[in-house]
Amino acid sequence: MLLHLHPSLAPIKVAVLPLSKKEPVVKLTKEIYADLRQCWMVQYDDAQSIGRRYRRQDEIGTPFCVTVDFQSLEDNQVTIRERDTMNQIRLPISELKTTLTAKLAGEDLFVLPPGGQIWKEEKVVDK
Repeated sequence: MLLHLHPSLAPIKVAVLPLSKKEPVVKLTKEIYADLRQCWMVQYDDAQSIGRRYRRQDEIGTPFCVTVDFQSLEDNQVTIRERDTMNQIRLPISELKTTLTAKLAGEDLFVLPPGGQIWKEEKVVDK
Protein backbone atom coordinates (compact mmCIF):
# COMPACT_ATOMS: atom_id res chain seq x y z
CA MET A 1 0.00 0.00 0.00
CA LEU A 2 1.30 3.40 -0.95
CA LEU A 3 -0.18 6.66 0.32
CA HIS A 4 0.30 9.26 -2.44
CA LEU A 5 0.11 12.44 -0.38
CA HIS A 6 1.42 15.65 -1.86
CA PRO A 7 4.62 16.50 0.04
CA SER A 8 3.01 19.66 1.47
CA LEU A 9 0.26 17.51 3.04
CA ALA A 10 2.43 14.68 4.31
CA PRO A 11 2.75 14.85 8.11
CA ILE A 12 6.23 13.27 8.05
CA LYS A 13 8.35 14.90 5.35
CA VAL A 14 11.50 12.79 5.64
CA ALA A 15 12.53 9.49 7.22
CA VAL A 16 16.16 8.97 8.16
CA LEU A 17 17.23 5.34 8.03
CA PRO A 18 20.53 3.69 8.94
CA LEU A 19 21.35 0.72 6.72
CA SER A 20 23.01 -1.00 9.70
CA LYS A 21 22.75 -0.90 13.48
CA LYS A 22 26.56 -0.65 13.80
CA GLU A 23 27.64 2.30 15.95
CA PRO A 24 29.41 4.50 13.36
CA VAL A 25 26.44 4.33 10.95
CA VAL A 26 23.87 4.92 13.72
CA LYS A 27 25.85 7.87 15.09
CA LEU A 28 25.98 9.62 11.69
CA THR A 29 22.31 8.83 11.06
CA LYS A 30 21.26 10.36 14.38
CA GLU A 31 23.32 13.49 13.66
CA ILE A 32 21.55 13.89 10.31
CA TYR A 33 18.18 13.23 11.96
CA ALA A 34 18.83 15.89 14.63
CA ASP A 35 19.83 18.40 11.95
CA LEU A 36 16.81 17.76 9.71
CA ARG A 37 14.21 17.75 12.46
CA GLN A 38 14.93 21.44 13.03
CA CYS A 39 13.34 22.05 9.61
CA TRP A 40 10.61 19.41 9.22
CA MET A 41 8.75 16.58 10.90
CA VAL A 42 11.28 13.79 10.50
CA GLN A 43 11.17 10.16 11.58
CA TYR A 44 14.12 7.95 12.58
CA ASP A 45 13.59 4.23 11.98
CA ASP A 46 16.04 1.37 12.51
CA ALA A 47 13.65 -1.56 13.05
CA GLN A 48 13.68 -4.55 10.66
CA SER A 49 15.11 -4.66 7.14
CA ILE A 50 15.59 -1.58 4.97
CA GLY A 51 12.88 -2.80 2.58
CA ARG A 52 10.33 -3.01 5.38
CA ARG A 53 11.32 0.43 6.64
CA TYR A 54 10.82 1.88 3.15
CA ARG A 55 7.44 0.16 2.93
CA ARG A 56 6.32 1.54 6.32
CA GLN A 57 7.23 5.04 5.21
CA ASP A 58 5.40 4.53 1.90
CA GLU A 59 2.28 3.47 3.82
CA ILE A 60 2.20 6.66 5.90
CA GLY A 61 2.94 8.91 2.92
CA THR A 62 6.49 10.03 3.73
CA PRO A 63 7.73 11.56 0.44
CA PHE A 64 11.48 11.01 0.97
CA CYS A 65 13.75 8.60 2.82
CA VAL A 66 17.39 9.40 3.55
CA THR A 67 19.54 6.29 3.91
CA VAL A 68 22.92 6.28 5.63
CA ASP A 69 25.20 3.34 4.80
CA PHE A 70 28.81 2.27 5.33
CA GLN A 71 29.87 4.16 2.21
CA SER A 72 28.47 7.34 3.83
CA LEU A 73 31.20 7.07 6.44
CA GLU A 74 33.83 7.15 3.70
CA ASP A 75 32.43 9.61 1.15
CA ASN A 76 30.17 11.80 3.36
CA GLN A 77 27.20 11.17 1.06
CA VAL A 78 23.70 9.78 1.63
CA THR A 79 20.98 8.33 -0.57
CA ILE A 80 17.57 9.96 -1.00
CA ARG A 81 14.72 7.69 -2.12
CA GLU A 82 11.55 9.19 -3.58
CA ARG A 83 8.35 7.46 -2.48
CA ASP A 84 6.29 7.68 -5.68
CA THR A 85 8.93 6.51 -8.16
CA MET A 86 11.32 4.65 -5.82
CA ASN A 87 14.13 6.40 -7.70
CA GLN A 88 17.25 7.22 -5.70
CA ILE A 89 19.96 9.83 -5.85
CA ARG A 90 23.18 10.05 -3.87
CA LEU A 91 24.45 13.42 -2.70
CA PRO A 92 26.84 15.06 -0.24
CA ILE A 93 25.48 15.46 3.29
CA SER A 94 26.36 19.16 3.05
CA GLU A 95 23.77 19.50 0.24
CA LEU A 96 21.03 17.51 2.01
CA LYS A 97 18.93 20.32 3.54
CA THR A 98 19.03 22.45 0.39
CA THR A 99 18.16 19.47 -1.80
CA LEU A 100 15.29 18.28 0.41
CA THR A 101 13.89 21.82 0.54
CA ALA A 102 13.85 21.93 -3.28
CA LYS A 103 12.42 18.41 -3.66
CA LEU A 104 9.66 19.06 -1.10
CA ALA A 105 8.79 22.21 -3.07
CA GLY A 106 8.32 20.12 -6.21
CA GLU A 107 11.70 20.05 -7.94
CA ASP A 108 12.33 16.91 -10.01
CA LEU A 109 14.42 14.30 -8.19
CA PHE A 110 16.96 14.15 -11.01
CA VAL A 111 17.85 17.84 -10.77
CA LEU A 112 21.06 17.09 -8.92
CA PRO A 113 23.05 19.27 -6.53
CA PRO A 114 26.83 19.65 -6.94
CA GLY A 115 28.39 16.25 -6.33
CA GLY A 116 25.05 14.44 -6.71
CA GLN A 117 24.48 11.38 -8.87
CA ILE A 118 21.63 9.14 -9.94
CA TRP A 119 21.88 6.04 -7.80
CA LYS A 120 18.92 3.93 -8.89
CA GLU A 121 16.33 4.66 -11.53
CA GLU A 122 13.25 2.47 -11.63
CA LYS A 123 11.85 1.76 -15.05
CA VAL A 124 8.12 2.50 -15.16
CA VAL A 125 6.12 0.05 -17.23
CA ASP A 126 2.90 1.42 -18.76
CA LYS A 127 -0.11 -0.78 -18.18
